[in-house]
Amino acid sequence: MRKVDLCLSSEGAEVILATSSDEKHPPENIIDGNPETFWTTTGMFPQEFIVCFHKLVRLERLVIRSYFVRTLKIEKSTAEEPVDFEQWIERDLEHTEGQLQNEEIMARDDHATYLRFIITSAFDHIAAVYSVSAEGVAVSDLS
Repeated sequence: MRKVDLCLSSEGAEVILATSSDEKHPPENIIDGNPETFWTTTGMFPQEFIVCFHKLVRLERLVIRSYFVRTLKIEKSTAEEPVDFEQWIERDLEHTEGQLQNEEIMARDDHATYLRFIITSAFDHIAAVYSVSAEGVAVSDLS
């Protein structure tokens, strides 16, 4: 089994829900592999998005590239539908004026079919997520 970035649309990942959408900066930008594109929040907090892998995966490392995100919670689910999420990670990110935040999370071989990212607060009225990278391997397809 080869390690890949499981959060790329080219690997089958999909953003199935986002609480805000701007036509110039849609949520699909998070997983398009382009470092110049991003999703932006458009209102109050919390804001969230859900990434579906369409298979059970074993996660080893996450990297979130964002801007103005203050507090981020990540929940995971191994269900076939986006239900039964469990609290997984909560981080307070550092404010990095003028540059992107790069938050690395070692996942310790955790399994998921869905990840829910919840931005509970930001350093400004809006926040942006440029990418979510998930290094790991596919364990099995959903039947």
